[in-house]
Amino acid sequence: MAIKSRAPILLNGPTGAGKSFLARRIFELKQARHQFSGAFVEVNCATLRGDTAMSTLFGHVKGAFTGARESREGLLRSANGGMLFLDEIGELGADEQAMLLKAIEEKTFYPFGSDRQVSSDFQLIAGTVRDLRQLVAEGKFREDLYARINLWTFTLPGLRQRQEDIEPNLDYEVERHASLTGDSVRFNTEARRAWLAFATSPQATWRGNFRELSASVTRMATFATSGRITLDTVEDEINRLRYNWQESRPSTLTALLGAEAENIDLFDRMQLEHVIAICRQAKSLSAAGRELFDISRQGKASVNDADRLRKYLARFGLTWEAMQDQHSSS
Repeated sequence: MAIKSRAPILLNGPTGAGKSFLARRIFELKQARHQFSGAFVEVNCATLRGDTAMSTLFGHVKGAFTGARESREGLLRSANGGMLFLDEIGELGADEQAMLLKAIEEKTFYPFGSDRQVSSDFQLIAGTVRDLRQLVAEGKFREDLYARINLWTFTLPGLRQRQEDIEPNLDYEVERHASLTGDSVRFNTEARRAWLAFATSPQATWRGNFRELSASVTRMATFATSGRITLDTVEDEINRLRYNWQESRPSTLTALLGAEAENIDLFDRMQLEHVIAICRQAKSLSAAGRELFDISRQGKASVNDADRLRKYLARFGLTWEAMQDQHSSS
């Protein structure tokens, strides 16, 4: 689809989930097929404010505002013949949204302060961590612009929902470090095994997603001795990640139950925390039940792991649906 269509694409997903990487990869694939003659242009809309937003996106003419001593082309014109990636598109102001809609539909727009239209033919990919449907309902995002960019929409899950991507991205980041620094590093076998075991465990929240994974690999590669990442280095990194994640978020039970979590005995709390962690890694209630009750279910003629788990959670006022909702929003 991405190769065949020139229509706008909307990428949803948490910060660090790889929206920018995916947009650039789509551009590279289409460029290799000679579908683009122009450049890949990227901007984070959250960094644009006031006159700067208009000028950065649409350009301006000399004297358009105080300090505009020279004309500026703007990013939309820079993307002519190529691709424009607008990350955090939900942060655009109302005026910028209106002008962007015109630019997408008509491929023309007015630079700030000019009465002459200019043209630019580009493919738009937009990224957002916010629910644009909700912003439309609140009157903070234009419904017509949302309809225009919502033709092809893809959601990128966070890293902890994509465990199969952790190992290949570990290898990618090691190679990337080597290409950037000129220093080739490798994991000792036991060190690699230990890091992957932790990275794919329920303890690993990966709140920063792929960006956080990249930072983790960079730290380990920097501390590598004679080009080898050892088990000691990995253990130090695991401790660092554990500390960061403990400091940056409330406990799982507190997030789910609020003050009621304080009324649960320590024994039940520790057991329940582990059950919730397994549930969050599982694709369904039944899958979680099979993992949790794997021993006791053997030899039984009839089992209903999902019902058993549902009743256990209900004892604490929890439901599978509530856990998944809280998990996806955290």
